[in-house]
Amino acid sequence: MATSQTSDGHEFGAFLRVFARIGWLSFGGPAGQIALMHGEVVEKHQWVDEAQFLHALNFCHLLPGPEAQQLATWIGWRLHGLKGGLAAGLLFVIPGALVMLTLSSLYALAADLDWFAAIFLGIKAAVLAIVAQALIRIGDRALDTRFKQALAVTSFLALFLFNLPFPLVVLGAGVLGMAVAASRPDWLALKPAPGVAISPRPSFAAMARTVLLWAAIWVMPMALVLVILGQDHVLWDIGVFFSKLAVVTFGGAYAVLAYMAQEAVQTYGWLQPGEMADGLGLAETTPGPLILVTQHVGFLAAFRAPEPFSPMVAGVLGAGLTTWVTFAPCFLWIFTFAPWIERLQHATRLKGGLAALTAAVVGVIANLSVWFALHVLFTRVTPTDIGPLHLSLPAWASFDWRAGVLSILAALMVFGLNWGIFRMLAALAVAGLVLGSIARASV
Repeated sequence: MATSQTSDGHEFGAFLRVFARIGWLSFGGPAGQIALMHGEVVEKHQWVDEAQFLHALNFCHLLPGPEAQQLATWIGWRLHGLKGGLAAGLLFVIPGALVMLTLSSLYALAADLDWFAAIFLGIKAAVLAIVAQALIRIGDRALDTRFKQALAVTSFLALFLFNLPFPLVVLGAGVLGMAVAASRPDWLALKPAPGVAISPRPSFAAMARTVLLWAAIWVMPMALVLVILGQDHVLWDIGVFFSKLAVVTFGGAYAVLAYMAQEAVQTYGWLQPGEMADGLGLAETTPGPLILVTQHVGFLAAFRAPEPFSPMVAGVLGAGLTTWVTFAPCFLWIFTFAPWIERLQHATRLKGGLAALTAAVVGVIANLSVWFALHVLFTRVTPTDIGPLHLSLPAWASFDWRAGVLSILAALMVFGLNWGIFRMLAALAVAGLVLGSIARASV
């Protein structure tokens, strides 16, 4: 039986211990994190039954942001109300955020060292293989109709050939899916909602109060930045950009990475192209959601434009602000819409929009794979316009043979040997260091 909401101190203490353990052990991306929560919450402690867990998971897939963290927040809310939701959501994020902050600090301090760059060349190759693997897995699961396959191809071409804005592509796919769901649900392989009892309609007044409260919490640090530092400071740009990103982060970190890289590199000049792959490599080694890669970007952006702070203080502020505006919206979505979960299971148009959006995300991740491959394998990639096309073309003479060798090794480890992420990252980091030594010795 699922445990009902309770204020019993012993039960809440056990709940905190479980989610603290989940927070420190939640490696392996959303699939592994959701499986870990299922094992603890459904199978071991039986706090939530199977049907509730699956309904909540489907609900979280409808929302922007990391679904595993939002699922943890919902479980906490379901068991212990507001305090439970806050505790579970924060415990899921804080361990990984602390580890990511430490790794980003070390990265910023050692980025100019040759041996460090060689290690991260191996990590970039590993990330390229990991993204390719994610593309295949998500594609196999999501592209089960011709219409979805066409959406994936269209989204890839829109991004790769025409450089259309990422939010326009994914949100446009969602709107199209909602329209198609009304007339041709078979194009999206939509199934009838399970026969569950529909809960009473929640209070709109309570919903409005929750939205206003969490919107205020979301913008609170931005108000401080505006008053103290003004709109010309890098922290303001960081907060605005990642707040916008939080609203369109459907499909996980892989889906938004190319868009994030494009804006961080080309629009704001915060990072070099390869540093985005480095950030994802760091995020792969930490517990918590992969979207913590945003924290790496925020840290480096503020670290490199620190005035009036020291670089390290500015980096910590940038990382903290990024994490705040990335995850505060997740609490807003859950606490606002969780009371509607049973009703949303029957929202055919909404499910159609999500199915189309997921299909488009496959094309988005394909674009990311190509983007990574170009910037890992070549040291110079030039934006080129050919009529209406906006392409990124490599300088063929800039091919990095070390990256090529490491990428082949990464593909062999992932697709041939089925190595895990940590084993592969460690092996390729060592291989990058060795190849870097050989390259320096031959000069």
